[in-house]
Amino acid sequence: MKQPKIELRAINTLIPYINNSRKHSDEQIDTIAASIKEFGWTNPILVDGNNGLIAGHGRLLAARKLNIDKIPVIELSHLSETQKKALIIADNKIALNSEWDYELLKLEIAYLTENDFNINILGFHPSELGGGDLDYSVLDESSEGINEQLDDLANGIRKAIQIEFEPDHYQEAVELTGWWRKQGAYIGYMLLELLRKEKVKHKE
Repeated sequence: MKQPKIELRAINTLIPYINNSRKHSDEQIDTIAASIKEFGWTNPILVDGNNGLIAGHGRLLAARKLNIDKIPVIELSHLSETQKKALIIADNKIALNSEWDYELLKLEIAYLTENDFNINILGFHPSELGGGDLDYSVLDESSEGINEQLDDLANGIRKAIQIEFEPDHYQEAVELTGWWRKQGAYIGYMLLELLRKEKVKHKE
């Protein structure tokens, strides 16, 4: 196997992949930029033989935000076009398939907090790291007693909102929310992002 060689390249020579299916919000770019400022550049961008991006679109956007002229790059010119397209997807997806050990995560977050580290640059939404446990049964079970359960949550930091689903979609919704919770995702924020984007489209 050929050993990777890291070199610095000017960011204005790097070409983002036009069909990149992984999107980056402004909030995420700010988080990546904050991480780079705190830790330095820890993960080189991957490019093909023509300076086309394979992995690192978010890091490239963060570098532009920080006015960085040159960034670390690894060239993977040996990849075929098919392999390149596959790696663009795999690089983003494989990391999502892992899960968090929340007990250990809480211990690590507590240590960082006690030592005055800015945990906002870790990439978590604040509601994922703080507040009481949310009773997800509000969303998973029947609507009987739903108002009473929501009232019980009213004084908590995290709150649930009942969302309507057609009968044909309900089981899929249950399976998807369950899957995303196992990934450690904050589903409420994902929904907000989608609703914001759809609102903008509607206004247009």
